[in-house]
Amino acid sequence: MNLDKRLLREASRVRLEFTMTVSLGFLGGILTVLQARYFAKLVNGAFLGKLPLSALWGTVELIIGVILLRSIVLWASEVSAARMAGVVKQELRDRLFSHILKLGPAYAHSERTGELTNTAVEGIEALDAYFSQYIPQLALAALIPLTIFIFVLTRDRLSAFVLLVTAPMIPIFMMLIGSIADWLTRKQWNTLSRMSAHFLDVLQGLTTLKILGRSKEQTRVIAEISDKFRRTTLGVLRVAFLSALVLELVATISTAIAAVEIGLRLLYGHMEFEQAFFVLLLAPEFYLPLRLLGTRFHAGMSGVAAARRIFEVLETPVPEPPATVLPHVPADLRFDVSFTNVHYAYEDGKRPALKGVSFEILEGSKTALVGPSGAGKSTVASLLLRFISPDEGEILVGGIPLRNLPVEGWREKVAWVPQNPYLFHGTVADNIRLARPNATEDEVKRAAALAHVSEFIPELPQGYDTIVGERGARLSGGQAQRIALARAFLKDAPFLILDEATSNLDPENEALIEEATKRLMEGRTVLIIAHRLSTVMDADRIVVLSGGKVREIGTHEDLLSHGGIYARMVTLYGGAA
Repeated sequence: MNLDKRLLREASRVRLEFTMTVSLGFLGGILTVLQARYFAKLVNGAFLGKLPLSALWGTVELIIGVILLRSIVLWASEVSAARMAGVVKQELRDRLFSHILKLGPAYAHSERTGELTNTAVEGIEALDAYFSQYIPQLALAALIPLTIFIFVLTRDRLSAFVLLVTAPMIPIFMMLIGSIADWLTRKQWNTLSRMSAHFLDVLQGLTTLKILGRSKEQTRVIAEISDKFRRTTLGVLRVAFLSALVLELVATISTAIAAVEIGLRLLYGHMEFEQAFFVLLLAPEFYLPLRLLGTRFHAGMSGVAAARRIFEVLETPVPEPPATVLPHVPADLRFDVSFTNVHYAYEDGKRPALKGVSFEILEGSKTALVGPSGAGKSTVASLLLRFISPDEGEILVGGIPLRNLPVEGWREKVAWVPQNPYLFHGTVADNIRLARPNATEDEVKRAAALAHVSEFIPELPQGYDTIVGERGARLSGGQAQRIALARAFLKDAPFLILDEATSNLDPENEALIEEATKRLMEGRTVLIIAHRLSTVMDADRIVVLSGGKVREIGTHEDLLSHGGIYARMVTLYGGAA
């Protein structure tokens, strides 16, 4: 569907506000005609009719009343337009955010966070001018000139003919310049999106860049991107100013033509003064809505450029659930998980991650996934969390296809402790309660105690009510990991996916987290994604992945005696992978 039609469809969702905005604008146009009519009558009576002030006072009162009423109507029209834009933006932002959530972490991970954020925030805001100014003006540019044309036609056919011939010149020039402005605005938006994405990436990795001594180089890169955005923005402004100049020039020339032909006929007595003055007052008002349309077209162009990306995200298909989805997860579901010939590839099949993986996770057991980076361990976790679905093959849980279990119901049965947990800009308690939003304060504190979070709480200014900052900026890595473990304790799910939680920690935090992790695994079905081989020796079963395939399965002792990939990894890495 054409982009303009999509945007008009969005505007149609607020028909009441749109109708009110256009109706008030149209009423303002009618009042403009009345104002011109009474003003022409006043001038004619005062200067040619030589009428006293007392005879003209009624007309003066009418003019004042019309001016005041017109001001109120135009103000109400602006308020209604702003409300319309606000409703559309809020609804569109909610849909965009909801759709990104439905697409899941796999989609978000494949996109640049800064670019997506820019689309959801600045992109939606850029639509304000389009919906509050351009869309209403599109209707008014047709209604008001047509109304004025009809009034002029009833008074003076020759002047109406002049207006009819000159009016199309403004839209023609607007379209010619608009195509250039559209290209430049798209270029400007793309530059802004790239700059936003790069800038956020640099901010998030600033610590690493400083450690590696590369922060100054990124300063130069950001300066170059910013300068490119400046030049692109100035290019858009140049075209916008040129457009405004051309439209003003065309409107001025057109008004001048009407004024000359009216003046000549008035001079030779072929037209009455009141009639001539009335038509002359209406001539600039006839072209004004068309000029405003050109101006507001440029104001809304950045919104149109952003809308392309917004609708691109909204039209990204969400995987359809199978028709046989169960209404709820069976209460007696056994957590025997079986992977049977599972295939998955990223980037529309261009980058295979799993190539016919088959293995089992028995209920109540601890199963470890090991292998080199890129072997497919994280993909297995994403499949179990239902962030992605297999391209081929089947995943069974208690004999039931995983795809037939309701997503939300299944995730309630799964606790996930990632290697790098994400902490939101909220309190410690809020971040723990993320696992179970309706948990009581006592339940949160009990989970915190099990995960050793309560041990560093006295060090924080407001205890559990301390704001941790985005990504846990006020906490250490070990403290963030303990909050992630507290979430898992609070959720108390029967199936646990544990991404190596003790890697890259100091000995003190590592010991605390290892102790909490062992307690967390008790009585649960556990899948451990191992980055260090020393943490999987006690696993009931070890699955060795390499190149997207299962190479070996067995216990630590069995795999060592086999002398295969696992044994070589233990020898080469000394217990770390």
